[in-house]
Amino acid sequence: MSKKINYTDFTPDSVVDAILNKFVDRAEMGFKKYNNTLDRKDLSKVEWINHAQEELMDGILYLQRLKQEINDQATESN
Repeated sequence: MSKKINYTDFTPDSVVDAILNKFVDRAEMGFKKYNNTLDRKDLSKVEWINHAQEELMDGILYLQRLKQEINDQATESN
């Protein structure tokens, strides 16, 4: 992994700082795993849309799972 960048020179927001570092980590992981970057030219616009849809659907599933866990815990405590 590369050195963490201190984004507080650009923003005083620790949440933004954490997210920017996560983007850098994710880009590095993607390059190591796929030996490619988002600058690649081998995918069509529709393929890019499909990738985005799949990622967003995964995110919705993760949120639903967490929501169910929160609801289950609230029910148990009542």
